[in-house]
Amino acid sequence: MKMHLLILAALLGLSSAQFNPNMKNGRTSLVHLFEWRWADIAAECERYLAPNGFGGVQISPPNEHIIINNPSRPWWQRYQPISYKLCSRSGNENELRDMITRCNNVGVNVYVDAVINHMCGAGGGAGTHSSCGSYFNANTKEFPAVAYSSLDFNDGKCKTGSANIENYNDVNQ
Repeated sequence: MKMHLLILAALLGLSSAQFNPNMKNGRTSLVHLFEWRWADIAAECERYLAPNGFGGVQISPPNEHIIINNPSRPWWQRYQPISYKLCSRSGNENELRDMITRCNNVGVNVYVDAVINHMCGAGGGAGTHSSCGSYFNANTKEFPAVAYSSLDFNDGKCKTGSANIENYNDVNQ
């Protein structure tokens, strides 16, 4: 009997969660402003989003990432982290903090697309070609800005000749 009550309570709690979108002032819509600069997002929150009832903005990953020049600065370079320092092509940590404060002050929440489960791929090479200038060596899996080394990665699980993902359509890689 106690288990039935526990299950019933859990179901009631989960079903009511859909009515709380975790936004301020009864707002229910959010917008993605990927690749925008932090200062521009702050201004957009004040000038357009808040006055028009938007409750949130989702932003690109704010952490340090590799800089790729071929092709020239593709959007996906933001998903090739070098460290968790808060500097990217959208701005630095102070600009990010200012943007979050300004958006929150007008009732717009900020949702971050965080990349925490991987670092840049082996094709990234070695050097300081990153948004903050931190040294890394993707070939040897050395990321000293976060104190990661080859010991922190799951090598040997990808069953390819290169030990890297060669075909993103193959679920076994």
